[in-house]
Amino acid sequence: MTNLTQTLSDQGVTHPDVRRSNLGLALRHLRDHGPRSRATLAADLGMTRSTVSTLVSELIERRLLTDGPLVQNAVGRPSTAVELDGRSVCGIGAEINVNHVSTMALDLRGDVVEERKLALDARSLDAALVLGHLADLVRETVACLDERGASTVGLTVGVAGLYDQTRDVLTHGPNLGWYDVPVGTILRSDLGGTFPVVVDNEGNLAAAAEVSPGDPGRQDILVLHGEIGVGGGIVSGGRLLRGSHGYAGEFGHMIVEPGGRQCGCGRQGCWETVSGLRALLEMAADPDDPIRNPAMALDDRLAEINRRAHLSDARTLQALEDVGVWVGIGAAILANALNPAAIVLTGYYAAVGHHMRSAVERELRAGVLAPDSGGTRVELSTLGFSAAVRGGATASLESVFADPTQVPRRAAVAGAVV
Repeated sequence: MTNLTQTLSDQGVTHPDVRRSNLGLALRHLRDHGPRSRATLAADLGMTRSTVSTLVSELIERRLLTDGPLVQNAVGRPSTAVELDGRSVCGIGAEINVNHVSTMALDLRGDVVEERKLALDARSLDAALVLGHLADLVRETVACLDERGASTVGLTVGVAGLYDQTRDVLTHGPNLGWYDVPVGTILRSDLGGTFPVVVDNEGNLAAAAEVSPGDPGRQDILVLHGEIGVGGGIVSGGRLLRGSHGYAGEFGHMIVEPGGRQCGCGRQGCWETVSGLRALLEMAADPDDPIRNPAMALDDRLAEINRRAHLSDARTLQALEDVGVWVGIGAAILANALNPAAIVLTGYYAAVGHHMRSAVERELRAGVLAPDSGGTRVELSTLGFSAAVRGGATASLESVFADPTQVPRRAAVAGAVV
């Protein structure tokens, strides 16, 4: 460690930087691989036992780690493992969608601490009013965390549309009817700047939520997030690909039916016009059907779709089949270009995907040049409509894993020796 510190110092890296880096390394390793004894953690990280003991003691003082179960070493007596402590800090995710605004707080372990949702018709309301409703939800969430003794380390907000993070502006939100709205600036002003606020595309955050650290089958995936519009994200090597200006993942605006239906973006034949939720509802029901009424909660509308499908309603089953075909056609185009290990269907696709999956897989096999769909499998997300807001909360917590020293020390706790 002395040689490493000297080398880093020669490069202009100070000793506190080395300590901060090592603390983050240890914390991320335990997040990705689960509880470890101090001896195992030292071996995994290639550090001395005394160094790891010092790091663990400090992380316990910051209430980021806690003593866990006994684990059996290769030789000798069992040792006490250390694991993430979820009590002291939480990250908040939020989402602005056509039908709702919502928040979710996750602790360091990734457990849901608080979740709130408000149904509204964002298209019919002024953007500032919608953001005001979201700010109210955030304040309620923070108050709940304060009561639990947990601090809020950040807020990451997902919004439907193209978000220019350089200018901090939603440039195009056709499904919301928002253009050039400074979402981040408005929220920071409303919330008083007590913690960092970041805004991102909801599809990017939904994709990030589907990455499982340490799971090789979830390191190269394509996430398709279906709501009124269709978006998603590309994950390669466990990292989200954003593109040169952060606009990657706007899959819904691929032209799949030239001269087809008018899209909210102003063009014709976009993928979301035939595979988005609006398309499914219009195929499945008449205009006066309750499931076509925006006042009906989205979860209830999809539950009714599933109920009718389970009762073998012919029109519902045909609508699900037709949308599944279009989802598969678009998925095949993307799979030919990207060859992901898996295509993960989330959002409304996850809610009704068991009725569409066979059609998606059939079109994927037919449309992908490589044999056996290029090895790409189709999976249904277990996160559903919470994917984007969960991804936002996870993103907010990343700052702690990058720099654990931002969380203040508590009273010193005597850590066990290796």
